[in-house]
Amino acid sequence: MTGQATCRDTVFAGLPACELALPAGDRLVVALHGAQVLSWVSGGLERLYLSPNRVMDGQAAIRGGVPVCFPQFNQRGPLAERLPKHGFARNVAWRADAPVLFAERAELTLRLADNAQTRAWWPQAFELQLHIDLSPGALHITLGVHNTDEQALAFSGALHTYLAVADVAQATLQGLGGQLEWDALTNTHAQAPDTLRFAAEFDRVYDAAQQPLKLNHSLQISQSPCWAHTVVWNPAEALCSRLADMPEDGWRHMLCVEAAQVYTPITLPAGERWAGWQRLQVLNP
Repeated sequence: MTGQATCRDTVFAGLPACELALPAGDRLVVALHGAQVLSWVSGGLERLYLSPNRVMDGQAAIRGGVPVCFPQFNQRGPLAERLPKHGFARNVAWRADAPVLFAERAELTLRLADNAQTRAWWPQAFELQLHIDLSPGALHITLGVHNTDEQALAFSGALHTYLAVADVAQATLQGLGGQLEWDALTNTHAQAPDTLRFAAEFDRVYDAAQQPLKLNHSLQISQSPCWAHTVVWNPAEALCSRLADMPEDGWRHMLCVEAAQVYTPITLPAGERWAGWQRLQVLNP
């Protein structure tokens, strides 16, 4: 196959975005708002779930795709009362560097540095980089954190990936068997079974596995060891009906599998850097 990867500026539901496209047919759209990947098409199929009822006003978090949670996961963080749920990175505008394009791959980095808006929430100097590497059948996303302050920086967070499924009630997730599991709904601890199934509301945090996970034997999910946890979430019918930015049946068509740091914050000394990634690989395309 001949050709060249491309990147173009575009508008998605009124928000500025970048679109990467490969000669093989893979396509990705990322909004500058939140540096949020909104769509990843590979093998002719949309691999991410984006709610048709999402809010795209340039202020609120967007329901679906790959939200960036920083500097806290949920409301577990150094300033939990002052920070928005899952932090502020997904609620503000980032800027995109020039893309790096190859014959069959494309790379794009988006950046966010502290500014008056972020300092109103969090009095910390920092720079974030979200690096996207798109290749045929694979999406590799890396979140980088640079402590540009003179004091230590403590953070938790996640790549809060919403994966598309035809019917979550028929979905299986394998690879977490034996890992420690915390069920956030019942506040109970256990060991994960070999295969996870989703017949009801599901909100669990796992110690990250060393081996990749497999969703429906069609998508492989891996993450870097510096993310300590994997979060698996589906709201099911009752909770979904209370989410204004989700359709009533939206829960059937998504499953969040997140590379995350939940319990203990990561601490970066002044001037230090950290990076953590998640990789999605299509199986049997």
